[in-house]
Amino acid sequence: MEESKKSLTAESFTSAMTLTNSGVPQVPDRYILPPSQRPALGSSTGTRDDTTLPVIDLSLLHQPLLRSRAVHEINMACKEFGFFQVINHGIPSSVVKDALDAAAKFFDLPVEEKMLLVSSNVHQPVRYGTSINHSTDKVHYWRDFIKHYSHPLSKWIDKWPSNPPCYKDKVGKYAEATHLLHKQVVEAISESLGLEKSYLQEQTEEGSQVIAVNCYPACPEPEVTLGMPPHSDFGSLTILLQSSEGLQIMDANKNWVCVPYIEGALIVQLGDQVEVMSNGIYKSVIHRVTVNKDVKRLSFASLHTPELLDGNNAAAYGEFSFNDFLNYISGNDDFLQERFIDTLKKSSS
Repeated sequence: MEESKKSLTAESFTSAMTLTNSGVPQVPDRYILPPSQRPALGSSTGTRDDTTLPVIDLSLLHQPLLRSRAVHEINMACKEFGFFQVINHGIPSSVVKDALDAAAKFFDLPVEEKMLLVSSNVHQPVRYGTSINHSTDKVHYWRDFIKHYSHPLSKWIDKWPSNPPCYKDKVGKYAEATHLLHKQVVEAISESLGLEKSYLQEQTEEGSQVIAVNCYPACPEPEVTLGMPPHSDFGSLTILLQSSEGLQIMDANKNWVCVPYIEGALIVQLGDQVEVMSNGIYKSVIHRVTVNKDVKRLSFASLHTPELLDGNNAAAYGEFSFNDFLNYISGNDDFLQERFIDTLKKSSS
């Protein structure tokens, strides 16, 4: 039975990398979005490149006289965008480079090797796939990925890919470094909300970390498809590493803003849990990924999910779990029409 399931999955599975490597002159029909959902590359319609997005120097957090300045900058960024880039974040450039190298080697593996990890089950702790969920997506996205749980590392790392041989070591070091960075950023966000910086310390340490390693191969028709559809992330924060431009965020006026590539910087995106934790003061950011005709883009999305404490104010959102979120995205392919968090809002009456 399991063999027949795996065979069925393999027969229905064609990765974006395979299509690019085969030299297809056009994207297959299943990747073509309706005109209203296309990224309008090279056009000013619906997109903005002149918006100044926040870049925060995290080294200020370690300077007693300047920490309040950094916390204030984070407060403003969270209110206005739900997003900021960070520099001087403390993760060595060698760790970042090694992780990207290991990811590139994984996606360059023979198809048969990667297929050992393929699954359409979103609950799998380690899952290789394409699009969002190749078996259920009505429209496919130009993306291959490997996702795995990453905290605590000792619990999960043995389940990670054994090929390439460097993967566990190099990606493991990056996962540990981003977990530590996440704790620092959560402390600063807690302060920016007027809480003690240790307010979520226990929940952060006991929470989960999922790393999605994404590959967006060069695409023959980037103007008719996307690498990822508009969506917001479930957890508290996503720390994103990107090898080149491709991320876009939606601003308060519903314009798409291109996020510039800054060498050495990492991106912090607020997730739905921060919107819940702040009772709506901060918003989770809606974002999407465009693809490029000439460049393969790699990214590491480190998604962090603590368990939240109840506050003193009346809750604006209902309770939910990570499994609730997974079930939602596996059965809903229109992320922009209604975010998962929008389904949880309580009536004010």
